[in-house]
Amino acid sequence: MNDDVKKRVLNAFLLMLRPVIRILLRYGIGYREFAEVTKTAFVDIASSDFGIRGRPTNISRIAVMTGLTRKEVRRLRDKISKGDALASVRTTPFEDVLHQWHAQPEFTDVAGAPKPLSFAGEEGSFTDLVKRFGGDIPAGAMRTEMKRVGVVRENDAGLLTVVNRTYRPESDHEALVALLVHSVYPLLSNVAHNTGPERKNATWANRIAHTSSLRMTDARQLRRIAKDRIVEFVEAIDDVFIAYESLQDEGGPDESKNIIAVGAFYFEERDKNADYDW
Repeated sequence: MNDDVKKRVLNAFLLMLRPVIRILLRYGIGYREFAEVTKTAFVDIASSDFGIRGRPTNISRIAVMTGLTRKEVRRLRDKISKGDALASVRTTPFEDVLHQWHAQPEFTDVAGAPKPLSFAGEEGSFTDLVKRFGGDIPAGAMRTEMKRVGVVRENDAGLLTVVNRTYRPESDHEALVALLVHSVYPLLSNVAHNTGPERKNATWANRIAHTSSLRMTDARQLRRIAKDRIVEFVEAIDDVFIAYESLQDEGGPDESKNIIAVGAFYFEERDKNADYDW
């Protein structure tokens, strides 16, 4: 790669990193801590994505590719192998319960909307829902948290009703982590996929509308319209996810599951060890 191409790519990353650095400094995270995370990512990707004949890249090649010493590569690979380094894209029991409340027939009405549920009961109750999809979280704790964040409301008769399809974590750092993992990471993964030379005939959808001629006095109204349209779009896509999930529940071969995300872009997190036809 010639120097001009490298310079343009690095300048683009400099622009992209400005909001990242703003967030890091806000949380008291300095260069040394960020550099450790960055080196870990370099070693992880060089090891898993640039091997030969499906095998992980050896330490010497990683050192050549990344510019790190072999000692540093070995240290970081040990860190990764212990599971100390990398976050994963996973939903929480809270999100799973809320999603399945909109998805499973026994918890939805004829229009597909989530039913009001009694707390206790063997089948079709909130306790049943949490037992099936909430992992080891007690139903009482799940009810308390859902009420606290304003996702469900409980009436005098004890019926629990969904009032919000999504929720925003209360603390700033929880909201930040959720957005980085479930929004920024999928979007940048989409960009990495679409710009890889082997993906030219199998790109993922990524669309953005842009204008540089808007009057600032119109921005508030446009912001409201954009929010409403985005919410409508995402909820419509979530309904599509639910429809596909219901088809899988009807039977068929047991296949490995892929993590899929759609914003105004498409993303998949696939098993690195599986052989996929892209």
